[in-house]
Amino acid sequence: MNEPSVFTGAGYFFGIHAPGKTGLKNFLPAVHHATLCMAAGGKILRNLLPGAEIGTTFSCSYIEPYSDKSKDISAAKRTDALINRLFIEPVLGMGYPVADLPVLKGMEKYMQPGDADNLKFDFDFIGVQNYTREIVKYSFFTPYVQATLVKAEKRNVPLTSMRWEVYPPSIYYMLKKFGVYPQVKKIYLTENGAAFPDVVIDGKVDDHRRLEYLQEYLKEVLKAKNEGCKVSGYFIWTLTDNFEWAEGYNPRFGIIYVDFKTQQRVVKSSGKWYADFLR
Repeated sequence: MNEPSVFTGAGYFFGIHAPGKTGLKNFLPAVHHATLCMAAGGKILRNLLPGAEIGTTFSCSYIEPYSDKSKDISAAKRTDALINRLFIEPVLGMGYPVADLPVLKGMEKYMQPGDADNLKFDFDFIGVQNYTREIVKYSFFTPYVQATLVKAEKRNVPLTSMRWEVYPPSIYYMLKKFGVYPQVKKIYLTENGAAFPDVVIDGKVDDHRRLEYLQEYLKEVLKAKNEGCKVSGYFIWTLTDNFEWAEGYNPRFGIIYVDFKTQQRVVKSSGKWYADFLR
């Protein structure tokens, strides 16, 4: 199940993605049932295809506190539990991270007898999907987590078209973070990439910013692998420009440009470099 924190958070808490529901009363049961489904799906596949390599994917962002103040550090810890640990830990048999995010105690009303065991599944691999980091500070007025993100555009940092910070070490830190779980056998980078405003000039797309992004992030992946992290593969998001959730066709993530009116494809500079790199 791809990026459960995104489709539960955006669809059942903030209401910005389908089905457009909001609030904790929708979010908590959605989280619990999505986690149950991950484990149930794994068990069904294991029974049907005993030789298959079975995994699931988690989106993540490296979380840093805004300052060394204890309130900011605690806010970052709660945010990390929500964004990075909410789904993987129950699947690994550790339960929900209630100690670091007390609002999750409300999950108990949705749990049926036997659910604690039904949440667990021994996956052959996990997919980690990382693009950026987030800076977090304490916010008294933010319900449940008492934390808020300091927007990247306010921090004078390089940005993608999604207004995400370009921060290559984020992928290194997230690989190290997920790699310390002893239950995790193997990690694939199942998504990493960047959207930039690409333009076709004389039949070519020179996307040097994306090319540099991929090179710098790949260096961080290699660094983690060389330090013993269980990295087994890396996948770019994405091959072709795509329909990007609620943002539609505007953000271009592909290493191949698509003219959505004519369907013409143009391999970008990043795509040509990546082909050579793979060879």
